[in-house]
Amino acid sequence: MHSIAATACFLLALLQVRPATVTATATPPRAFFVFGDSLVDSGNNNYLATTARADSPPYGLDYPTHRATGRFSNGKNVPDIISEYLGAEPALPYLSPDLDGHKLLVGANFASAGVGILNDTGVQFANIIRIQKQLRYFRQYQSRVGALIGGDATARLVRGALVLITLGGNDFINNYYLVPFSARSREFALPDYVRYVVSEYAKVLRQLYALGARRVLVTGSGPLGCAPAELALMRPGSRAGECSAELQRAAALYNPQLVGMIKGVNAELGADVFVAVNAYRMHMDFISDPAAYGFVTSKGPYNGLGLCTAVSNVCPDRSVYAFWDNFHPTEKANRIIVSQFMDGTQEYMHPLNLSTILAVDARAAAAADAAATCN
Repeated sequence: MHSIAATACFLLALLQVRPATVTATATPPRAFFVFGDSLVDSGNNNYLATTARADSPPYGLDYPTHRATGRFSNGKNVPDIISEYLGAEPALPYLSPDLDGHKLLVGANFASAGVGILNDTGVQFANIIRIQKQLRYFRQYQSRVGALIGGDATARLVRGALVLITLGGNDFINNYYLVPFSARSREFALPDYVRYVVSEYAKVLRQLYALGARRVLVTGSGPLGCAPAELALMRPGSRAGECSAELQRAAALYNPQLVGMIKGVNAELGADVFVAVNAYRMHMDFISDPAAYGFVTSKGPYNGLGLCTAVSNVCPDRSVYAFWDNFHPTEKANRIIVSQFMDGTQEYMHPLNLSTILAVDARAAAAADAAATCN
């Protein structure tokens, strides 16, 4: 498979799935916007001239249509399953010609496989939607919706929406560590690079806030060195079957600084706008005991080498594997991930899990509607 991401694919979480226990109370369902890389891309790259794509078999084998959709999984991805909890249809890729009319009110997925926080991340994939262009598309989206329902209603829709952003893994896998002596590794020692990446991410989050986002789930990096692709590469300092020590060090430096940055931005704003998702902890718990979560291995069905194509040897039961390819989780793993989004403690979702967010926001919306009625 393409070596294109390593962030939410490491959110291999830890609780049993309880898909019917939590539902959003807002009517109609709140809009949902998605930004990021291949872990949350639902098909934007299908419309681009890039090698970072998942629009051919065996991708989508277990999706309801049993066809490749551009999702980097055998079935549904994390945004699809969050949409289920919201009681909404999945947000369509922004580049999809089907995203028009009332479907715009559901939200949109702007994510693009291969991108990172930095503009030079993923250059080998050429034509991808880098994060600044994703944000420009978000502005364009608001103009399109404004023409449909008016500016004030559009602003309310965006303020009331849920946002998911998944970035960061590619800035290490497909930038700093892409090749020995990469340009960024010559420019920065790793601790300095991590500080730089986090500072650039803070700019992205502030831009999202300026564009109206008020509830944003921000996924941290998982254990970068433990993906099947990295296990197969056996980078210097690692032994066969062991996680890459250097990439693990990168994740261990990055994640605490990301959480600290999120807390700082929230303090500036005076509200818990941004929620830190502890992907690293989720996955390391899982990796230590895969059987506890119904997996036969934490290393995936493949050995981490090569591309996933129509001639790939696909395992008959994908549900017993955590990884679908060399970086991306199976649908079963994605469902476990989202259960942790919903119900995780503050060690996993800080300061609030998604169940609490939905309940708090529903009460606030009801109070606002009541106040408006009284006036």
